[in-house]
Amino acid sequence: MNLLTFPQQGSTMARAIFRDESPLGDRLDAFELPDLPDSVTVRELIRLRVREEVARYNADPGPSFRGLVRPDDTEAELNGYHMRKRRSISWERQADIAERAFTRNGFVVLVGDRQVEDLDESVALTGDPEIVFIKLVPLVGG
Repeated sequence: MNLLTFPQQGSTMARAIFRDESPLGDRLDAFELPDLPDSVTVRELIRLRVREEVARYNADPGPSFRGLVRPDDTEAELNGYHMRKRRSISWERQADIAERAFTRNGFVVLVGDRQVEDLDESVALTGDPEIVFIKLVPLVGG
């Protein structure tokens, strides 16, 4: 199923809560998305999350972007990225960066209480699961 194509009318729709956590387990930002297919791949989950956060930013561009991955031409700051100039961000570019970061262990994804490890792994969204993203911090000298 293409991320941008949802099931035909009459199909059941799920919802999911997307939440960020620190590596120490501190809860950070969270948002809910309704009307999702009952099953998607991890790749589609990541792209869906990035598309939503970029759409929210682009609707009201500010001096900071709080998202899963760093946009081009930004500086890291506490809980986000400082935009050197206010501009629209491409969700497709951000989603591609996020996919690469996932494959390089830049962050982990938990669905319910289970870690998912493959972009093409299918994830059931029935039961309104929490999708937890944990950004990993590279170790100095590691």
